Amino acid sequence: QVQLVESGGGLVQAGGSLSLSCAASGDTFSTLDMAWFRQAPGKEREFVAGISWSADNTVYAVSVKGRFTISRDNAKNLVYLKMNSLKPEDTAVYYCAAGTIYRSFQHRLEYDYWGQGTQVTVSS
Repeated sequence: QVQLVESGGGLVQAGGSLSLSCAASGDTFSTLDMAWFRQAPGKEREFVAGISWSADNTVYAVSVKGRFTISRDNAKNLVYLKMNSLKPEDTAVYYCAAGTIYRSFQHRLEYDYWGQGTQVTVSS
């Protein structure tokens, strides 16, 4: 079993930055692909960014590419999401997810473990 705990959310003005962290329990973190998803009120959960277990492959949603950066530290069991140039439409609950990717980082069903989420609110 892997438990994921997100942190770092909060309120920020448009154009500002936030950094999210996801701490994972267990010994298998370094073998798992990781991702961030988000869910805005009334909308489906959507893919934001993903990173392979070795960090040699990263994938981003079109809406965040060039503004967000995903990274990981396997020695510390941590994955990060650095968010720059934030927009009001980035407002959502952000979830960390872990799994083994066979087809696509973007598919929610690829992930076996999910965190509880952290709220990010961007004011205009």
